[in-house]
Amino acid sequence: MKILKVASVVGARPQFVKLAPLGKKLSSVSGFEHVVVHTGQHYDYLMSKVFFDELGIPEPNYNLEIGSGHHGWQTGEMLKKIEEMFFKEKPDWILVYGDTNSTLAGALAGVKLHLSVAHIEAGLRSYNRRMPEEINRVLTDHCSSLLLCPTEKAVENLKKEGFSNLLLSNDDGWIVDRFEFPAVAQVGDLMLEALGDNLQIAERKSKILETLHFEPGGYYLATVHRAENTDNLSRLRDIIEALDELSSFRPVIFPVHPRTKKLLREIGKGLRIGRNLLLIDPVSYFDMLILEKNALAILTDSGGVQKEAYILSVPCITLREETEWVETVESGWNRLTGVEKNEVVEEVLNFVIPEKHPNFYGEGETSLSILSILQNLSGLDSLGLG
Repeated sequence: MKILKVASVVGARPQFVKLAPLGKKLSSVSGFEHVVVHTGQHYDYLMSKVFFDELGIPEPNYNLEIGSGHHGWQTGEMLKKIEEMFFKEKPDWILVYGDTNSTLAGALAGVKLHLSVAHIEAGLRSYNRRMPEEINRVLTDHCSSLLLCPTEKAVENLKKEGFSNLLLSNDDGWIVDRFEFPAVAQVGDLMLEALGDNLQIAERKSKILETLHFEPGGYYLATVHRAENTDNLSRLRDIIEALDELSSFRPVIFPVHPRTKKLLREIGKGLRIGRNLLLIDPVSYFDMLILEKNALAILTDSGGVQKEAYILSVPCITLREETEWVETVESGWNRLTGVEKNEVVEEVLNFVIPEKHPNFYGEGETSLSILSILQNLSGLDSLGLG
């Protein structure tokens, strides 16, 4: 029986979360060989290894140890090393996840070598070309053979850009007859699957609320990491002032990304941070799930946290002017505020929880759909998928 070699290129904590459920299926299903490439984009324990440990992801086959740096340098270094690895491994499919520099480097290395690239989380658009993530996701979509979309809105976005070859499924699986690359499929969201796999485990194992001495619903949760908010020190100052103002109503827990912590030191002089604005180190995946689930509301500029807040039915305030997860805004569960203090505080304090909570992200079986499509597109039909 032919073995299908699949290489996953990951480098940042949201990608480790998406890799976990798919990696487990790839390891348990006959007919697949899975090679994991960690670029080292996130590299310290709290941003990287703890996710592999908690989520049961095996040690990467390759750790490129690129580290941080300017976008061009980081992407270029990744591209060089990933290409060397592809020459050696000769994968049948390359899987790239989301919108990071690791994603773009993996896709470019693959397409230049005429290898098949599948983009997981394809079709998302914020339509803000000043965001590095937007450039990464658009370029990756346009050089991938297979576009695996989490939502109907993502499929619609791709149709506007000329990607009209939509794969459909029926009771017998995915229909791939007479298809042409690039192909589009709506498969749901791996983060929903990961959350479903791990929430109960997190509730048993995490002691974060006890450690921080908080009760469920007794705090707001904040995360900030995007370049538009951290590189612009004026915006970062505005965010901190808004969080500090909110902390006078209820404590705010703020796990601080290492990069954000460094920039906070640059604006530290004269910056007021009251005792109810609790700045802590980044937390593990299990701890983050518990903090999200039990928050009164979440303030974030993270796409993944917006989505997890929605899945957990927690009100979300997005510290941006636009989002790629537009369905969460349209449903009323997510509010776009930018960073102006009064608007942020007002939206949090006056948030009305919507009556409806539509399911946008599938049924929690995204990994099986992805493997089924890969096997069918590769001309294989008996790899033991359930």
